[in-house]
Amino acid sequence: MIGVCIKYFHENYGGMLQAFATVKMLESRGIDYELIRYKKKLTITEKIRSVPRLLNGVLLNDKYEAFLKRQGMKKHPEFAKNDAVRMKAFEKFKNKAFTKLSPEFCGYKALCEGAKRYDAVVTGSDQLWSPAGLPTNFYNLMFVPNEIRKISYASSFGVGQIPWYQKKRTADFLKRLDYISMRENRGSEIVKELTGLDVPVILDPVFNFNKEQWEKLIPIKKEMDEPYIFAYFLGANPEYRKQVRKLAKSTGLKIVALRHMDQYVEDDESFGDYAPYDVAPDRFLNLLRGAEYVCTDSFHGTCFSIINEKRFMIFNRYANTSATSKNSRIDSLCQNLGVSDRRFSGEISDIQKTIDYKKVYCNLAKLKQKTDQYINAAFMG
Repeated sequence: MIGVCIKYFHENYGGMLQAFATVKMLESRGIDYELIRYKKKLTITEKIRSVPRLLNGVLLNDKYEAFLKRQGMKKHPEFAKNDAVRMKAFEKFKNKAFTKLSPEFCGYKALCEGAKRYDAVVTGSDQLWSPAGLPTNFYNLMFVPNEIRKISYASSFGVGQIPWYQKKRTADFLKRLDYISMRENRGSEIVKELTGLDVPVILDPVFNFNKEQWEKLIPIKKEMDEPYIFAYFLGANPEYRKQVRKLAKSTGLKIVALRHMDQYVEDDESFGDYAPYDVAPDRFLNLLRGAEYVCTDSFHGTCFSIINEKRFMIFNRYANTSATSKNSRIDSLCQNLGVSDRRFSGEISDIQKTIDYKKVYCNLAKLKQKTDQYINAAFMG
């Protein structure tokens, strides 16, 4: 049996659908697995050791966004009420999609002992190797005994640089792994720089299934009776909302928007002709499927736009000069699949240009073959 170390419980559409795709990939190959449940129970020593983690720039940025969301809920009770509706939808999907769970390992010692029940343990994808999470020694599989196979599946650092003070520890956990694959080109370069190892760049788990296969996993359901633009922004940039409004005006289409995703956004109060909150990951996918155009700053919003052959525009969530930028995953996706021209460069009308999906799918097929070869070697070998 394989232990699966992924963030299946996080209320993020892309993250949860990526976790869903991961377990469905295992099931499609007849691989017995369970999702590892770990509850931290820090000792005094462990708490002291974790103090430097609080100074990590990526973690601080994530904590700040979470703080802004909590503050928004306090100031805007209606937002808090709507967000609770969204969380309930996530919970319902999660309980249905993720049922093969391990016993709950309470404390790191119990986790290390529990790992002995597996023939192999896999971790990935979705930024689980972010510098912010290194001290937990969970997603880097440091708790797994040496004799048990350790697999990284389309792993992601989520950043372009590893902080200098984490380079040795990062190299140490990488060298323990039996199989390493990365989701981003930059991630593969980082592994090479730290360990000297050449590791493959493979596809995000959501690409394990094509459009027709996803329709079997999550059946199509029409959500709107009229044509619309689907706007899915995790960031708070008001200029991006302005551009979507401009597109709506020029095309005469309505806007379906998912508001206040990672924080309260003042501009979202008036953004969108239709802004549902009762949206689980399956409904999210159907809203995207039914759109004439998709505008997003989300990595997985982009992935599903490609899978469903939509006309889309990618907006940078982070400034390229930001120390906490996570744009490298979008960079790799665009470069590897040949869709760099879908990145917003100032003219929203470019979204109406036709995408040569035959060429995109040719690039995708090459990467899919490489991905399948890696999966077969790591999981079935």
